[in-house]
Amino acid sequence: MPLFQLSDQVSFPPPQLSREDGLLALGGDLTVNRLILAYSMGIFPWYSPGEPILWWSPDPRLVLYPEKLVVNRSLRKTLKRGSYRVTMDRAFSHVISHCATIRRAEEEGTWIVDEMQEAYTALHKAGYAHSVEAWEGDELVGGLYGVSLGRAFFGESMFARRPDASKLCFVQLVRFLQHEGFDFIDCQVTTDHLLRFGAEEIPRTRFLEELSEALKGEDRIGSWSDTFSTR
Repeated sequence: MPLFQLSDQVSFPPPQLSREDGLLALGGDLTVNRLILAYSMGIFPWYSPGEPILWWSPDPRLVLYPEKLVVNRSLRKTLKRGSYRVTMDRAFSHVISHCATIRRAEEEGTWIVDEMQEAYTALHKAGYAHSVEAWEGDELVGGLYGVSLGRAFFGESMFARRPDASKLCFVQLVRFLQHEGFDFIDCQVTTDHLLRFGAEEIPRTRFLEELSEALKGEDRIGSWSDTFSTR
């Protein structure tokens, strides 16, 4: 398959035209409108410093259905202890900054470049991107962020500075999304970490069908801080 070069026009080729590794296109920009269109088509940006913006739609796709969440015994104990206070949409810019810093330390690089941080912060201000935070006292010790459209949530990245902090955020997010009637969480690419939570690989054709159904739900635009509660 060819690699498509995007123009200033906010559009994408069909995700079915992605290469075998999932790469679909390069170029374009990270405006709010383009990001919303990308996610609604099952496409997301992922690139390293010095590269052009790269757009992906992998096959298979990793998803987690909220009702299939798996929480191991150790994490259940952490939940019962109430080791951390969990909030939502209280510190988005700090969460994404920590995600970038943690990945830099572990991987000698990050795909959450400054341009990505600015873009997703703008998406958060527009009401489409959300964060979950874990606090130890007044210290932010873990978190994650992602994008919401219709009844679909697209997970992006997480970080932890204390044991189980990001895992706790993830569990509380999944429980919240299940309570709110969300269909699935898009985990994008397969990792052992997410498989242990009950995520599963599905063909891209099925993912796009389920995404189309999920997008029929009303967008939950705005801060979720007041509606979020740990369950």
